Amino acid sequence: MFSTRRHISSRNRHGRGPRGPLFFPGTPAWRTRREDFDLMVRELVTELIRLWPQVSTIEFAVEDVPPSDPAPWESHSVVVARIFPADRRRGLRDRIVVYRLPITLRCPPEEVAVMTRRVLIERISHILALPPDEIDDAMR
Repeated sequence: MFSTRRHISSRNRHGRGPRGPLFFPGTPAWRTRREDFDLMVRELVTELIRLWPQVSTIEFAVEDVPPSDPAPWESHSVVVARIFPADRRRGLRDRIVVYRLPITLRCPPEEVAVMTRRVLIERISHILALPPDEIDDAMR
């Protein structure tokens, strides 16, 4: 009588090498692109909060792509981030949502952090009603 279960061994199914993860959890190679982008945004926001404590009143989020229906006030075709104003009656704070794929697909990998910082500073300056160059000297 033959069994339909396959024999599980310590080698891959072609018998050519060890089975298991190539990278160990916790190493940078283990993280996905999405996790790397989230970490970069978190570090940028932490730095901006350190420089401007008012930024801590804003909530930040990262999503892969914007929804397919742009807001009526958005005249440009590429949405890289969106501001959601506070709604005091419902207890919601100001929110900024950064969209990962529109940013990473439109600039070289070495400029993703610079572009993301610029996008964050522009949106924060809009909420705080300050010029972008006042928030960050690099914007001058």
